[in-house]
Formats: sequence, structure tokens, C-alpha cells
Amino acid sequence: MSQPNSGIAPDTSPAPEVAIVTGAGRGLGHHLAAGLAAQGLRVAAIGRKLADIEALATETADLPGAITPVLADVGDVDALRAAFDRIDADLGPVDILFNNAAVYPHRDFLDETPESFRQVMDINLGGTMTCAMLALERMVPRGHGRIINVATFAGNDPTYMASAYSVSKGACRILTQAMVRDLGDRFHDIIINDWVPGALRTEMGLPDGTDPALAATWGVGLALWHDQSLNGVTFDKDCEQLPVLSLKRRLFNKVTGRTPKPRRIPSL
Repeated sequence: MSQPNSGIAPDTSPAPEVAIVTGAGRGLGHHLAAGLAAQGLRVAAIGRKLADIEALATETADLPGAITPVLADVGDVDALRAAFDRIDADLGPVDILFNNAAVYPHRDFLDETPESFRQVMDINLGGTMTCAMLALERMVPRGHGRIINVATFAGNDPTYMASAYSVSKGACRILTQAMVRDLGDRFHDIIINDWVPGALRTEMGLPDGTDPALAATWGVGLALWHDQSLNGVTFDKDCEQLPVLSLKRRLFNKVTGRTPKPRRIPSL
């Protein structure tokens, strides 16, 4: 699975074997975990409800890969440390991390409390940060890995009645940029992306949203796409989101025929 890149050498890291998906019990996380297992990976499905992740493992028992249910709350740092240690022992070190877990409470800002706001931050931002750090502890010594933070544009345009969600998810996108800034020049085969799957037909989404099974095919395709030039790129659904250019640069690109074309995630 490859596409022409921007001149940076393709990722030469070994084929991934172990993936972790947070929020894997339902919705998008369920389909991401199943999709990775269908590609032959050993998948640790982290969730807060044991019945959901055990059902996922049962439903996918005939896939080429395997799913291991891992009970943990991403807002609990100690629980995540224990979960990653267990995954190391049972499956091996993580190659792909999908930071998917999030909560989306609908509350007016005046109905928030410091405690309720911080709880959302602990799960959405804190869980993403902790899982990324724990994954990097395992990726850096080997020099390769993939981290995909499931993102939204709510930080750019806050969602009505969802201030805590909007702030936490917006901060997650800054976290991605900060990680790329610190690591990108030193660890070329550790590739980190924001991926915005769009409004989905899930409990947190919209009744007429995108089928999460379809969105998961984009996410799995992105995770298995080996190309160093992807580092730091944001993908909106299945398409690269190009950086905003100045009017002068846009005119220059048009005159010189250098207008960049967004890449699409390869089909599985």
C-alpha cells in the first residue's frame, strides 16, 4: 500500500503486528479494532465496559488477527500503565495506537462545574496524552510506530452546548502538533497524525452521519500506510487536509503549476 509522496523516503519500519484501540467497545472504536484484526494484527481493545469488548472479541474470533479485551478507563493513569504492561506481556510492544476514546456531554457552560469540566479534560485530553506517552516509551527504543489521534474541528469552531468537549478535542490537536515538533526530526519512522472521521452514525454522532464501519476503513488504511511524509498531516475523512496558504503563495503555485493536490487514503 503506497502512494507517491513529497520526496521523503517511504517508511522502512517492519510491518506492524500489535495495535491498541481505545474506546473500542462501541461505535468507531469497535470497527477500528475489527478492521485491524481483519488485516492480521493482534489488537488490544481498551474499553470501560467489559461486556462490550468481550463481545467484540467473540464477534471477531474468525478474523486473521486476534482481539484481546483490556478493561481500563483512559482517564486513570495507573489503570493505563497496568493495561500497557499487560499488553506487552500478552501481545508484545505496540506498533499502532488509535487514540479514539472520548466523551461528549451536552451541557451549557453555565451548567458545568470545575469537576465536570475537568473530568472531560481528563478523559479526552489526558487519556490521549497518557496513551501517547506510554506508546512512545515502547516505540522510541525501536525507532518506529504509528499514533493516530481521532480528532474533530470542534477546537476551531466550538460545538454548541459542548464547551468541555470542544476545548479538550481542540487541545488534542495541539498535542499532536507538539509531539510532531519534538519528535519529527529525530524519529522519522514514528508517524503521528490527526484523523477527523467526520460526523458518524453513533451514540455520540448524528442519525444521518457516516457509517462508522466505512469510516473505520479509512482509519485502518491510514494506519497501514507507510510513508514518512505523512508525519503531522491531518486527514479529514479519507482526504489529506492541506495547510492554509497565503494569497501570494496560492497565486505563485497557480502560475508555476505547483498547486499541491491532497492525497487520499489508499483502499485496503
